Amino acid sequence: MPPTRRKSWPRKVPEPPTTRTLLRAATTRLAEAGIEAPAREARWLAARAADTDLTGLMLGAPVDAARFAALLARRAAREPLAYVLGEAPFADLSLAVSPATLIPRADTEVLLAAARQARPTPESVRRMLDLGTGTGCLLLCALRAWPLAFGVGIDKAPAACRLARHNAARLGLEHRAAFLCADWAAPLAGRFDLVLSNPPYIETAEIAHLMPEVARHEPTLALDGGPDGLAAYRRLLPDLPALLAPGGLAVLELGAGQADTVSDMASLAGFHTARRPDSGGHDRALLLWRD
Repeated sequence: MPPTRRKSWPRKVPEPPTTRTLLRAATTRLAEAGIEAPAREARWLAARAADTDLTGLMLGAPVDAARFAALLARRAAREPLAYVLGEAPFADLSLAVSPATLIPRADTEVLLAAARQARPTPESVRRMLDLGTGTGCLLLCALRAWPLAFGVGIDKAPAACRLARHNAARLGLEHRAAFLCADWAAPLAGRFDLVLSNPPYIETAEIAHLMPEVARHEPTLALDGGPDGLAAYRRLLPDLPALLAPGGLAVLELGAGQADTVSDMASLAGFHTARRPDSGGHDRALLLWRD
């Protein structure tokens, strides 16, 4: 009698993890890494891995598990979420970001609000300048606020200038903006109705103590304000009189606790000043003008 053959059953192929399973595991991993809003960030990462938005994710867009794992690993290592996603919101814009630029912050929007309150009509600004433009966030928002204006953005980092040009093109503003790689206002001879700047203002010794996303990943060039955090203001204030057109306005971002000192510096340079607070009540924007 021939030997009995054992019945061969097909091996069961494990099912791919569902989006819910991926999100649950990712949320746990991000929480363990010290991320403040792990569930929310897990959803953003999953949406990017699915090439969709949060609505598309909720509607069942398939998540590329391998891509999601790579994005998750970067964020769990405390790389800023904006760099992982490749973009960040600012005012009503979505801007491309990279490690060559500071990530736009909501506090910086105070500069635009202050400038619009001081120069409310479209005709009041025809030429504008953004010193230390980074992503171009300030300049590009300002160009939308003053539709008759042309703007110049200056940055010392060539990669930042390239990114700002890219953002201008994304927004259809490339014909109204020029970006120069330079050391502050050194190459400029013209005058502007509005000068904006978010200069580096963190004290050098404090940078290492900032949250890991900032200290390890954001460009030191855009953060380091020298030993007392005021080096950029000392450089900028003497240049402003030659840059401002008659009746022109400059608006500078301030670091926490710097308002009195920078206001005094500006007054000594012959400027009138006014301050505007951010949402936390800290003086964030300093307006400067001359008679």
